[in-house]
Amino acid sequence: MGKFSHAAVAALAAATAHATSLSDLCTVSNVQSALPSNGTLLGINLIPSSVTAGVTTSSGGMGGMKKRADSYTYCNVTVAYTHPGKGDKVVLKYAFPSPSEFKNRFYVAGGGGFSLASDATGGLEYGAASGATDAGYDAFSYSYDEVVLYGNGSINWDATYMFGYQALGEMTQVAKPLTRGFYGLDSDKKIYTYYEGCSDGGREGMSQVQRWGSEYDGAITGAPAFRFAQQQVNHVFPATIEHTMDYYPEPCMLEKIVNATIEACDPLDGRTDGVISRTDLCMLNFNLTSIIGESYYCAEQNYTSLGFGFSKRAEGSTTSYQPAQNGTVTAEGVQLAQAIYDGLHNTQGERAYLSWQIGSELSDADTEYNSDTDSWELDIPSTGGEYVTKFVQLLNLDNLSNLDNVTYDTLVDWMHTGMVRYLDSLQTTVPDLTEFEASGGKLLHYHGESDPSVPAASSVHYWQSVRAVMYGDLSASESLTKMADWYQFYLIPGAAHCGTNSLQPGPYPEDNMAIMINWVENGVKPSRLNATVSSGDYAGETQMLCQWPTRPLWTSNSSSFACVHDQKSIDTWTYEFPAFKVPVY
Repeated sequence: MGKFSHAAVAALAAATAHATSLSDLCTVSNVQSALPSNGTLLGINLIPSSVTAGVTTSSGGMGGMKKRADSYTYCNVTVAYTHPGKGDKVVLKYAFPSPSEFKNRFYVAGGGGFSLASDATGGLEYGAASGATDAGYDAFSYSYDEVVLYGNGSINWDATYMFGYQALGEMTQVAKPLTRGFYGLDSDKKIYTYYEGCSDGGREGMSQVQRWGSEYDGAITGAPAFRFAQQQVNHVFPATIEHTMDYYPEPCMLEKIVNATIEACDPLDGRTDGVISRTDLCMLNFNLTSIIGESYYCAEQNYTSLGFGFSKRAEGSTTSYQPAQNGTVTAEGVQLAQAIYDGLHNTQGERAYLSWQIGSELSDADTEYNSDTDSWELDIPSTGGEYVTKFVQLLNLDNLSNLDNVTYDTLVDWMHTGMVRYLDSLQTTVPDLTEFEASGGKLLHYHGESDPSVPAASSVHYWQSVRAVMYGDLSASESLTKMADWYQFYLIPGAAHCGTNSLQPGPYPEDNMAIMINWVENGVKPSRLNATVSSGDYAGETQMLCQWPTRPLWTSNSSSFACVHDQKSIDTWTYEFPAFKVPVY
């Protein structure tokens, strides 16, 4: 028999692996033999004796960013590692699909709120192995905000860095050689590595692109909750306005202001469909004072607040009683709404942060009904209040009890403290993505334009920061072309936080992973983002969303729109923050 070439041997090994059954591969001994040797991954010592392995069948669950109905048979693996000299222990979960289903991919799913993903099966529908990490603080059971403090004044920095970016990067570093070894692939076999997440999952994805750029081939990041200090303190801003005004409106009035704004601004994009597809045109052409005097009515109800899921305790909905509400929109109510949409400024009039787009729900301004006094009172959202107490004041409290003596300058001070303290861990705004770009990575970044939790303009500002830092020496057209080759950003008209918006029946992208895989593995670069309208008169309509910085403009109320460049509109999305003396990327 003649000698086989190296390529032939590798092909034979791959064919043999794919002919092997999952039960043959899914053994403790095979996983142990597949582990990268200690010393090959700097700062990581794997613990082979910790390995478990067993064939498991999933019963649906979360796959990617949507509910998965299909079940999959996979090898359920756990393994632990330690950082040399620390005496800690980090537990990893991996899910390996059957050899016949495996497509040389590894998939990382983002979490939400203060939690990393605890399920490792998200990649199975894509033929990908996938993983999850407990980050060394049992993140499968606890959210990061529950462990950020050892006690008053004492920050758990290990947990902070692990949650911030380190845990997912290390999990991915371990995963690729482990995956090759598990399936018997050649050591240089390409494992396409993908990330997908929204909200803090979007921030986590940006942390991977920024800190572990060469590890990822494609990342899909939705509504990233980066710029952590500004983002979290901003949740307290509407309540601070109410406290400053000593004015606590019925939630129904705020709902009326939002709905009236949607109705007035809907046609400005060229089609009346219940969606503000151009909040920039709304900002330029609509005056909230026109709503003053309009009547509103809301029936008695048990009101459910979603909380928008930052603290694990806030992720579940809460229910409270609300009496019937009726009246007319007041000048004070419009003043409050306008102040929220204008964004935080210090008392010298210097801008500190951007805000939600006009027409977004004013959820953080909702007041609480006191049945004893039959009045509406201040309600401080825990999404921001807990950040202030635990991360800024370093007190182990779940929320601020009041806003006594809190001014707009106080909010700016809280933002500054958080920004400086967590600049290299939670802010997640490193604008130089050269390593990711140079290694061939592709970034698909999207944000609901009417997001009432993480302002859509915060994503625009980051995209602008990357463009300025990486391509500041190029012309405008040259920099746009360079960016679009690897980093594409899309605003989703009318969409809320990581999903559709009940107030605006607009489109939402459903097949981002298919687009990303085609881009990475087949070189098919998107120019628009596929999205489908899920409700309303246009349910089922496909809309190919415009890539930023172009904006949609409909023609004669039809189903046809163009992606136009409108500098005045772009200017409404462009912010500087002179309240801070250092750059805010």
